[in-house]
Parts: sequence; C-alpha cells; structure tokens
Amino acid sequence: MAKEELIQFEGLVTEILPDARYRVQLDTGHEIVAYTAGKMKKNRIKTLAGDRVTVEMSPYDLEKGRLIFRHKDERPGAGGPPRGAAQRGGQFRRR
Repeated sequence: MAKEELIQFEGLVTEILPDARYRVQLDTGHEIVAYTAGKMKKNRIKTLAGDRVTVEMSPYDLEKGRLIFRHKDERPGAGGPPRGAAQRGGQFRRR
C-alpha cells in the first residue's frame, strides 16, 4: 500500500502545551494540536506563541498535525545588535 499524501496548512501558534506540543489556529479557522517535527528538534528551532507555522496533517486525522516549518517573523526592530553585546565589554568597538 502506498503512503498517503500529507496535507499542508499554514496557521498561527496560539498556545504552548506540555511535551513539545502546540495549539495551532489554522488559516481555515480550525484549531488543532501539533507536535514538533524531528528536523526542527534536531536543528533546535524554537517555536513561540504568535509564530506563523506550516503544519503537515494526515487526511485520516484532521485534529492532529506536525509542525514542519516556522516562518520568519516580520516584526519591526528585530534586527538589533546581538544579545549580550553590552555585557561583553565593548567587543564591537573599533580599535
């Protein structure tokens, strides 16, 4: 038997649940519970509430899904200096 095609949806993470699970509001209006895909765990990609994500779902169970991609946020002011630059004792000054 061939593997079924998976369906992809985009949505918004509304809540972080225990055991690396998330409540996701899909663009279609449905709300599902999703878990982090293995590649996202391997590459240590963090997902927070409010992030836009792509979810992969089986056509047999439309209540559960797998987070496969976290979209880059277009928040203003996100391109500031690196974290901890002030504590490093002027590492970024010209000499």
